[in-house]
Amino acid sequence: MSASTHLDPRLLRAFVAVAEELHFTRAAARLYVAQQALSRDIRRLERELGADLFVRSTRRVTLSADGERLLPYARRVLAAHDELLAAFGEARPLLVDLNSPGLATGRRVLHRARELAPEYELMARFESGLTFAVGEMLAGRLDASFGRFAGLDPVLRAQLVQQIVRYEPMAVVLPEDHRLAALPEVPLAALAGESVYAGAGNPRTPEWTDLARQLFEGRGIGIASPVPLAVGDEEFQRIMARMRTPVLAVMDFPALPQTVVRPLVGPVPLSPVSLVWRRGLTHPGFDALRRAAAQLAGEEGWLRRPVGSWIPATDINIISSHK
Repeated sequence: MSASTHLDPRLLRAFVAVAEELHFTRAAARLYVAQQALSRDIRRLERELGADLFVRSTRRVTLSADGERLLPYARRVLAAHDELLAAFGEARPLLVDLNSPGLATGRRVLHRARELAPEYELMARFESGLTFAVGEMLAGRLDASFGRFAGLDPVLRAQLVQQIVRYEPMAVVLPEDHRLAALPEVPLAALAGESVYAGAGNPRTPEWTDLARQLFEGRGIGIASPVPLAVGDEEFQRIMARMRTPVLAVMDFPALPQTVVRPLVGPVPLSPVSLVWRRGLTHPGFDALRRAAAQLAGEEGWLRRPVGSWIPATDINIISSHK
């Protein structure tokens, strides 16, 4: 690999995207550029470095030995470049995962942050689970997300920072003709003998399934077997309508057709929702996101816990130790 007097950061960003996706079409979509433009940037970078960075075939793209050697350097250069621009107010968009379009907590925080910092671009993403979103964060494809921090693997938590935003009351989604659907609220004891869907087998949301397992333990409530991974609201609705299984949710969960959402009581279970981001994140719009979360938590009483409510003790301890 030959030396170059100047490397355009755009070319390095194109290289990193292709190196991580190993697919030109996906990398182009990620960067919001045409595939032809991306290919031109990669060829230009290869010319400037005097090295082939990828091994291309009709079926796949892989990194060459020189590409493997360049990747860690390119990531460090881009991180420093982003930090420099952020320090002078010329930041890229801040990418914030809201988990699912229908959930209100993250969406309201993001909307408030946009009001606090209208000069910056804060963009929503929908990754359908904190565990999956964390992988995207650590790869540099996402900046922040919302969810149950204590449900993450300790190795992941060590690379992250969290700010508790809300203790969200949990609920159950029932078919309209379910035996409990007529109740205004559903005691946990009334679910004994039922199998409740809580995302079992979904690799994006193991933190949610673990919360359900702890809540149901000793109460005679089972966790429904895994179902095919549904991507998008329409597919999820279709599969749930066929299964006709109660679904563990939160009170803000949007009702599905021919279902009702009922709060759980006896005790009131709470789902801890944190704002989560990777260590070392620098972006001028990120402070607005944190301020928005704190403001709404105070205004809405999101961190008040009803007397006798339920939260796993492990969650409280982990959240407190990671402040």
